[in-house]
Amino acid sequence: MAVILAQRGGPDIETWPPPAYPGCVHVSFICTGNICRSPIAAAVFRSHVDDAGLTDKVTITSAGTGSWHIGEPCDPRAAAVLRARDYPVEHVATRVNAEHLNADLLLAADAGHIDALIGLGVPPERARLLRSFDPDAPLDAEVPDPYYGAEGGFDEVLAMIEAAMPRLLDWVRERV
Repeated sequence: MAVILAQRGGPDIETWPPPAYPGCVHVSFICTGNICRSPIAAAVFRSHVDDAGLTDKVTITSAGTGSWHIGEPCDPRAAAVLRARDYPVEHVATRVNAEHLNADLLLAADAGHIDALIGLGVPPERARLLRSFDPDAPLDAEVPDPYYGAEGGFDEVLAMIEAAMPRLLDWVRERV
């Protein structure tokens, strides 16, 4: 069973967790193979962080819970939707490792990823669903895996991820 921490406006968002390094925050995006959802999220968030002038204060990583795609670039359909919106497309897939597990905040695409992170020893209060930062999404909303779907699924995933970015950026600003 997944632990989903997402009380909008509650203490989870306002006070948790303190940054591991004062003035710096590490956010890691997690999905299954690290070729679709998490690289899209990392690229979009990196753009928001850069635009906010916080590049030197935020570490952004992404990883997959599985090892199927280690060393591969992001899915060509993911790269296409990122390029269409002028987001950077520089990615090599990796599996979750100690660097990711030590992030201040691990943002999972779905509840299965939260279960996997908790199983790897991540305290539940540091693992959240990415869409929990979208004020218009249900608290347990997930980012669906577009890998086996039609190409339009990647556009939908990008829109879901973009909707979460303003509040995620606010969360980071409160900690740097």
